[in-house]
Amino acid sequence: MTLDVLKIDGSKSGEKVTLADNIVASEPNDHAIDHSVKAYLANQRQGTHKTKELGEVRGGGKKPWRQKGTGRARAGTSRSPIWRGGGTVFGPHPRDYGYSLPKKVRRKALISALSMKFKDDKMMILRDFPLEEISTKAFHQAVSRLGMKKALFVIDAENTVLLKSSRNIKDVKMIRSEGINVYDILKYEHLVLLEPSVKKIEGALLA
Repeated sequence: MTLDVLKIDGSKSGEKVTLADNIVASEPNDHAIDHSVKAYLANQRQGTHKTKELGEVRGGGKKPWRQKGTGRARAGTSRSPIWRGGGTVFGPHPRDYGYSLPKKVRRKALISALSMKFKDDKMMILRDFPLEEISTKAFHQAVSRLGMKKALFVIDAENTVLLKSSRNIKDVKMIRSEGINVYDILKYEHLVLLEPSVKKIEGALLA
């Protein structure tokens, strides 16, 4: 499979990039995609939630009333879970929600997501993205010329100018090729690969 390499203004550069058929022409696996997205979202959770149990709530050391003779139920502390202001039973505690998927499943899910973008004609390859200085306005104008509103850009190396120019644009995200993931590919309508990043992604998936 081949794709035209485009210039930043959207015109064809005259170059073509050949993509491996088993990456962009494979049948999407919905099961692998579902597992990959759930794992990604689970790994993003901080897990810092915390509730206090009976022994952690301050106060309640004095017995509210005597044990017998009042006609009321027995009570040993005002911090009982059944009282207002008391401790919480089986409440959430800090924990790690993250889990890892088998390498084959992660690879299959990523290939499936790339295949979907390719088949839907939502994948684009740019020769480069020339931007001499940090400028959100210039970056936004370049994206508008490409006719995209919601796009994921994949670059091959650290590029401070592009990263800082794009971070304040709501529907645009810039990531390194090593950080490409199924969730972001599906979240954004267009997938834009800078030409040098294509070989890195292929190399990782075919290794």
